[in-house]
Amino acid sequence: MNPDRLFPADPNVRAIARALYEQVAHLPIISPHGHCDPRWFAENERFPDPAQLFVVPDHYVFRMLVSQGVPLEALGIPFADGSLPDTDPRDIWRVFAQNYHLFRGTPSSLWLDHAFSEVFGLSEPFSPDTADAFYDDIDAQLATDAFRPRALFERFNIEVLATTEGALDGLNWHKQIAASGWSGRVVTTYRPDAVVDPDFAGFADNVAEFGALTGEDTGTWSGYLNAHRVRRAFFQDNGATATDHGHPTARTEDLPAPEAAALFAKALAGTCSPAEAEAFRGQMLTEMARMSLDDRMTMQIHAGSYRNHSAPVFSSHGRDNGFDIPMQTDYVAALKPLLDAVGMEPDLTVILFTLDETTYSRELAPLAGAYPALRLGPPWWFHDSFEGIKRFREATTETCGFYNTAGFNDDTRAFCSIPARHDVARRSDCAYLAGLVATGRLAESDAHEVAYDLTYRLAKEAYRL
Repeated sequence: MNPDRLFPADPNVRAIARALYEQVAHLPIISPHGHCDPRWFAENERFPDPAQLFVVPDHYVFRMLVSQGVPLEALGIPFADGSLPDTDPRDIWRVFAQNYHLFRGTPSSLWLDHAFSEVFGLSEPFSPDTADAFYDDIDAQLATDAFRPRALFERFNIEVLATTEGALDGLNWHKQIAASGWSGRVVTTYRPDAVVDPDFAGFADNVAEFGALTGEDTGTWSGYLNAHRVRRAFFQDNGATATDHGHPTARTEDLPAPEAAALFAKALAGTCSPAEAEAFRGQMLTEMARMSLDDRMTMQIHAGSYRNHSAPVFSSHGRDNGFDIPMQTDYVAALKPLLDAVGMEPDLTVILFTLDETTYSRELAPLAGAYPALRLGPPWWFHDSFEGIKRFREATTETCGFYNTAGFNDDTRAFCSIPARHDVARRSDCAYLAGLVATGRLAESDAHEVAYDLTYRLAKEAYRL
């Protein structure tokens, strides 16, 4: 791979970017938000095969193939009932290779090429002609101890990796990791969507199970809130430092307790209108923020995704299968109830993410540049690319600076892409900083400090790691 990839074309600015990058290139990886499976590190068994490592878990990969007419079943994606299609992993890999040209110019291409080259030492281009050789080489390496999950974790220089589990999860894999004596730090994150979203399948049953787990009467508003407090403490006991909330919008509410209780009763009865369901989700964001003031868990809000947009795919293969689509999102009016309640609290950290880039300079940066409780999360999903990171810095720095942002996180299920994604972020930020230095807007000594902070310190502080 080109050692100067993503650096500016101007040789003088490129030299500055290179010097900044050399300082941060080998810093430990802080991965404070993602969706890797903790079972990998608990059992430390070999990854099954190259297709299961690179294709099946990576939404970026399989959604692109689906967009060109490849069926999900041909890619080994499980069905909604948990059953697996009868697809040979080598056949999945060959389909992947035959369509690899689709990724030209995308961040996925850069991540995949990085993993092939830097993780597995494969120097030839990946193509239909080399597909079987790549498969055999990767599969042989996966059979060795050096490519088991814990060994790769250590080789990637990951200091801490956060996974994301639902509120009803027993966290047994995290308990197994903790009991194993392994020194790698894998922590969980509290994701309560299944018990705060009235539109979530089985919501009332989920809330009943929530009560059984916590010993609280979740048929009442007060008991339901107490169940969240109990469950959050359980997650903290198993390493959690953050919560995560994937809501369709950023709407928040701060209703009087009797109104909130009445809304909760309608949610349990399944009689909420769409507007009432959205109001309940909004109320729960404010309740979660208040709880974060008490237990000091960092709060993440991932708003603005139309989840499971394809009804046929949702029916056949279930949730989270590549059809979450960005939507126009309001933050200024939507967040006002929460911010009126707790926005001026310096001990609260609420990290905002968006898929609507038009809000960067108009809404998000001005909000984070004023409210002590707010930080901006890094570009997310479709925007965690060189261009996306550049657009983010250009649109937000002038209003909220660097220190109202939360560093970088990779937000991935594809384990081998973690070092590649962090490398892209480090190179992108160094390229941006080099431009500030070259145009006289930032001293080079300050740029070196900022590069370190963006790469390492800000994420540790934002997530209390």
